[in-house]
Amino acid sequence: MSELVPALHRRVPYLCLSYVCIALGAAGVILPLLPTTPFLLLAAWSASRGSPRLDRWLRQHPRFGPVLRAWREERAVPLRAKKLAVALLASSWAILWLTGAPGWLLLGTAGLFLCVGGFVCTRPSPYRPRSTI
Repeated sequence: MSELVPALHRRVPYLCLSYVCIALGAAGVILPLLPTTPFLLLAAWSASRGSPRLDRWLRQHPRFGPVLRAWREERAVPLRAKKLAVALLASSWAILWLTGAPGWLLLGTAGLFLCVGGFVCTRPSPYRPRSTI
């Protein structure tokens, strides 16, 4: 019994993170400026460490599953998600600039955003076999 309690305590933070990211990802399906893919990837990562059942549910979900399977199998990000990520990074930086953020913050976030945007944009798009019809 004493071994079960520490194992449970290690799983709880992963479960909490999974559910928060699933909620944010679900909201991103509806809200145009909230990205879905990064939250789902984080949810899948944390679910795989916190709950095999939740991980399985995510992978088999009709809406979330294809994005997660594309990432796991091909390390691929859908083109729509790439475009949205770049647009949100650019608009976030523009908001910082327009609100008069200090130069060091603008430079730091520009560097970070360029790295993140570069990483996302260099991922392949998911492979979809052509229809034979």
